[in-house]
Amino acid sequence: MNRILTFAERKEYSSKVQRNTRILCHSPAKPMAGRDADKDQELKLLGVWSSPFVIRARVALNLKGLSYSYVEDDLDSKSELLLASNPVHRKVPVLLHDGRPVCESRVIVEYVDEAFPTSGPRLLPADPYRRAVARFWASYVDDKLFTTWIPVYIGRTSEDRLEAARQVVAVLEKFEQAFEECSGGKAFFGGDAAGLVDVVLGGFLGWLRASQRMCGVRVIDPAKTPLLAAWADRFAALDGVREVIPDVQRLLEYNKMRRARHGLP
Repeated sequence: MNRILTFAERKEYSSKVQRNTRILCHSPAKPMAGRDADKDQELKLLGVWSSPFVIRARVALNLKGLSYSYVEDDLDSKSELLLASNPVHRKVPVLLHDGRPVCESRVIVEYVDEAFPTSGPRLLPADPYRRAVARFWASYVDDKLFTTWIPVYIGRTSEDRLEAARQVVAVLEKFEQAFEECSGGKAFFGGDAAGLVDVVLGGFLGWLRASQRMCGVRVIDPAKTPLLAAWADRFAALDGVREVIPDVQRLLEYNKMRRARHGLP
C-alpha cells in the first residue's frame, strides 16, 4: 500500500515542495475526473511512526484504499522536506498531494475524504447535522482526551501519571456515551463503517493500551466502558488499521527513551 522513499527521492521532492509552499493556499486546485483520475495522483505522507496524529492520517489513507508513499522523519533532526512542507508549525503529519502540502492530521483526514470521494467509504456523514456532531467529537479527542492523556506520557512522578490516567478514564466515559448515540447500535461511530471519529480516536489506541503498562491504569476498561472497549477491538482489527497501530512494547520502549532524553525518571 505504501513504500518508504529513498534519500535521493526525498531530496528531489523537497525541491519540488519548496516551490509549491511559498504561499500555502495559492495553488489552484486541479480538476478531478472520478476514480481513474484519483489513481494517477501522487500522494506522500511525512510522519513519525509513534505519533497518534500520523497514525490517524495513515489510517484514513488506508481505509480510503489510496496508494501513497510514506516518509519517516526524525523529530530531533527534521528533514528539509518536512520544514519546506510545513514552515508554519514544522510538525508531522504532512500530506503531499502532487507536491502540494496539506498540514494537520484532522485536516488531512477530511481532505482525503473530500479529494477522493469515489475511493473507499466516505469518512464524513452526508447529513449536515451528523457531520457537525462527528466534527465535535473529533475535536474533543484533541482538545480534551489528548491534553488529559499527555501527562501519562511526560508526567514527572508516578503520582502525576497515575492521576492523569484516572482523568483519561473519565474522558473516555464521555466517548462511551458518544458511541451509543453516534453509532445507532452499529459497529462504529460512523455506523456500519468507520468514519471520522473512529479514525481520529483510533489513532490513539496504541498509546491508550500502553498506558496500563506505563502507570497501572487500564484506561479502556470493559467494566467501565464496555461499548468503547468492544469498539476498540473491532477498529484495531480492520484491514488498514492493524498494520499501523504500533505494538505496545515498542511504544513503551520509545516512551522510556524519550523520557530519559528529557531527564524524566
